Amino acid sequence: MVSQKHGVSALGLSRALGITRYETAWKLLTKIRGAMIRPHRERLKGLVEVDEVFLGGVRPRIGGRSSLRKVLILIATEDTGHSIGRIRMRVILDATLVSLNAAMREMIESGSTVRTDGWIGYKGVERNGYHHLVVKRAPSNPGDNPTPLCHRVASLLKRWLLGTHQGGTGRSHIQLYLDEFVFRFNRRTSRSRGKYSTDSYNT
Repeated sequence: MVSQKHGVSALGLSRALGITRYETAWKLLTKIRGAMIRPHRERLKGLVEVDEVFLGGVRPRIGGRSSLRKVLILIATEDTGHSIGRIRMRVILDATLVSLNAAMREMIESGSTVRTDGWIGYKGVERNGYHHLVVKRAPSNPGDNPTPLCHRVASLLKRWLLGTHQGGTGRSHIQLYLDEFVFRFNRRTSRSRGKYSTDSYNT
């Protein structure tokens, strides 16, 4: 599971190991995912881009930042100036200041510079000790992307969920899959899947 680039699904694992019960393979993978994230790991720091994205299919008459029938996650990515550094992901209830602040405190070190779009929910993040950099969408360019790094990571996440897991990730367990994706992404340039990519930080 940790050595393959795209991981393995519970169905794939059950076939490879000859496990007859799907539930047994799923529980085994759940325990492995839980071991991928160390408690009290170091938070992101420096210049960190933050944005929320939805996971879930297209739903009619649902727009904006409404989380109805979808899962809303917050993505934080370190901007190294030439590439994406480490990332963090957290399921959030909504895009209010309370939810966003709580998630950012867990993921980002105080004193860092947080770059966001102009969403009102980010107003007041300075109370966490962050320097807040707001990048607003250019009115003359509807396709302008204020948070390109987060959207790139979100695209890779969705492709992985649809590919390896065929979109079969339960809403109540989605954080486990996010933790697995973070584990892989932060080690993407490592020669060994068990080692960190560029530094001594825990992923």
